Amino acid sequence: MARRSRRSIRSELNAWPGYVDALSTLLMVIIFVLLVFVLGQAFLSVALNKRQQALTQLEHEVVRLGQMLSLERGHTTALQHEVATLQKAHEADVATATSLTAQLNQQTTERDSAQAHATELDEQVAQLRQQLSAIAGALEITENEVHDRDRKIDDLGLQLNVALAEKVEQLQHYRSEFFGRLRDVMQNHKGVQIVGDRFVFQSEVLFPPGGADLSPEGVKEIGILAGTLKQVAQQIPSDVPWILRVDGHADRQPIHSAFPSNWELSSARAITVVKLLISQGISPRHLAATGFSDYQPLDPGTTPEAFARNRRIEFRLTDR
Repeated sequence: MARRSRRSIRSELNAWPGYVDALSTLLMVIIFVLLVFVLGQAFLSVALNKRQQALTQLEHEVVRLGQMLSLERGHTTALQHEVATLQKAHEADVATATSLTAQLNQQTTERDSAQAHATELDEQVAQLRQQLSAIAGALEITENEVHDRDRKIDDLGLQLNVALAEKVEQLQHYRSEFFGRLRDVMQNHKGVQIVGDRFVFQSEVLFPPGGADLSPEGVKEIGILAGTLKQVAQQIPSDVPWILRVDGHADRQPIHSAFPSNWELSSARAITVVKLLISQGISPRHLAATGFSDYQPLDPGTTPEAFARNRRIEFRLTDR
């Protein structure tokens, strides 16, 4: 037993160095493989870095080429627009040249036609000269007749002016007579006066405030005026173009009545007076109604008395 144990121990001791050698060899192989792997990784990393740099450079180059391509496209578009513009200009030049050629041909044709008619025109001019000579002789006679007619017209104009002056004097005479009679009849009437060539009634004498219907007193006053006018009208010749103008005036205070403004009020009052005169026997052909609103004041003041003076009906005997 002791011998077997010793043999086994010796055999075990003899096997151990082999294991150590095998493990050392294996370790060296592993280290060599790892070294090869590390070196391979290093070389591969360097190669990848170079490829990455090359790829980056290629990308920059692509970007640069893209920019150059865009610039080239823009330049190409500009050139295309320029070519289109030049093409249009060329077409316009061709059209202009065609038009000028047509005009030149037309002018040439007209010139030829004018030359063809030149002889006929010369003959016509000669005939016209003969006619002009005859007309000149006739004009000398006509001018003498015209001078005679001008003298007659001047004489007639002078006579007309004299006749008009006589008519104006007649009308002035009848106007003075008419106003004189009215002054005698109404000299004591309140609110009635003569201002220059006008007979003036204050509105309060004829109309209620803000209204255009004659009051009973107003009807009476206008009746007196109508009677005096009829007496004078009978003496005025029929060829004297006279007219009695009835002018309505208002003050500048805002109106508060059925009338929208002082224009309508002043016109309506004048028309009411004219209608009454017509009903009293005065011919409408010798009457006229006008409204002046508040734009022809007698008194520029702002007192109640000034406003009362400006509210009036004026009568003026004048020519048409």
